[in-house]
Amino acid sequence: MAEPVKGPKSYFPSIEAKYGKSIDEWLELLRPHAGEKHMEQVAFLKEHGMGHGHANALVHVFRAEHGGA
Repeated sequence: MAEPVKGPKSYFPSIEAKYGKSIDEWLELLRPHAGEKHMEQVAFLKEHGMGHGHANALVHVFRAEHGGA
């Protein structure tokens, strides 16, 4: 049996359902903003209609997987 997803990635199914884009699409939107600070990236996603918690979770994973502190 697969272990349940924990941490920020546990938000991914609800992010996809609520905002109508796949996680890969959101990560592609973030790619040009890779050099920005965490909260700047969160603000960018919020400008696209994403809630703060979902944006924060997505940015956390993006930075962990694509560089950034």
